[in-house]
Amino acid sequence: MATATATTGRDTSAAPTANKRSGGAGRTLRYVGMILLALLFVSPLLFMLITSFKTRAEAAGVPPTWWPHPFTTQAYTSILDAPGTPMLRWFANSMIAATANAALVVATAAMAAYPLARMQFRGKRIVFGAIIATLFVPPVILVIPNYLIVGQLKWLDTLVAVIVPTAASAFGVFFVRQFFLSLPAELEEAATLDGANRWQTFAKVVLPLSKPALVTLALLSFLTNWNDFLWPVYVLFSPESQTLPAGLSTLQSANSVRYDLLMAGAVIASVPVLLLYVLAQRFIIEGVSRSGVKG
Repeated sequence: MATATATTGRDTSAAPTANKRSGGAGRTLRYVGMILLALLFVSPLLFMLITSFKTRAEAAGVPPTWWPHPFTTQAYTSILDAPGTPMLRWFANSMIAATANAALVVATAAMAAYPLARMQFRGKRIVFGAIIATLFVPPVILVIPNYLIVGQLKWLDTLVAVIVPTAASAFGVFFVRQFFLSLPAELEEAATLDGANRWQTFAKVVLPLSKPALVTLALLSFLTNWNDFLWPVYVLFSPESQTLPAGLSTLQSANSVRYDLLMAGAVIASVPVLLLYVLAQRFIIEGVSRSGVKG
């Protein structure tokens, strides 16, 4: 009996140890898998950054090298100092256009989404369905109509042309509406009992609670406008009016491509987006997760 008890005691103590070992091995495999996946996604960014520090010949060399020989900042110096490539002006234009467009998208989406989420009126479902239907229209179809409208308004070759036409976002209305539906209606009812009108309830109760969704929409709108290439090429003509994507395209010609300059410009263009994502990551996760709670 004593021998059996001792044996049972040894087996019982060995089981948790084996479980810990198997759990530790599984955790290690998961970490290794996540590290490899992260390297897979980060490697293009690393290659872009490394190429920007290569010479012109090495950047275009075949096969490509992973480390520059020699390490040089000539590409950044050339792209920032060249009179034909006003990089800082393009950067400022893109920043102004993307920021203004994001602000307009958030404002119009929030004001359109609130009635669709909280108010009752005739034709509400038809209006919302029509807004959603526009998501299925390819944006390239709207290039010519928008160009004609912008031309009639005398906005060609100005930043207004890349700010206003996309200020009304059907996706933004849908996204913010879904988030509004996830908010407790009792909070708005309490504000109404305290004497707040509909606008005060919207501005002082709903909007502060919707910060994750609004920040997420602002970042997505900023990124879309920042990376837009086709529309600025059509409506911006002079070098001083170009945004970054359209301006960087001028570094390519029919016979040669300055890969070192392109990569340097791409690095400069990537910095604001990466910083914004890092700063707003918490809001993005919360906004996306809560926007799908109700339909």
